[in-house]
Amino acid sequence: MEQPNMSYIQSMSGGDKAFEHKIINIIKRELPEEIATFQYNLKSEEYQKAADNVHKLKHKILILGLEKNYHTAVAFEDNLREGNANLHTEFEAILMNLTNYLKTL
Repeated sequence: MEQPNMSYIQSMSGGDKAFEHKIINIIKRELPEEIATFQYNLKSEEYQKAADNVHKLKHKILILGLEKNYHTAVAFEDNLREGNANLHTEFEAILMNLTNYLKTL
């Protein structure tokens, strides 16, 4: 599985560690709530709402350097909009990977 990294954030920051820290703290604060909302909507079979949640989450996936996983998120979002949740397991694995990575920062 692709591993999260700080490359994109570092390229945006131009070496500004305070900026990097601020971005990471925002992601750490927002991610758990966004995941919980996504999981609730998916469990409730509110696929359009879940697709909106995935739309927000996919940007965090990209910011944390998971380019291949970003494409999975895009496909999952599209599938949800069609009422299909078949990439759920793969997407949950991506979210777990992100969550575990953020715990190390």
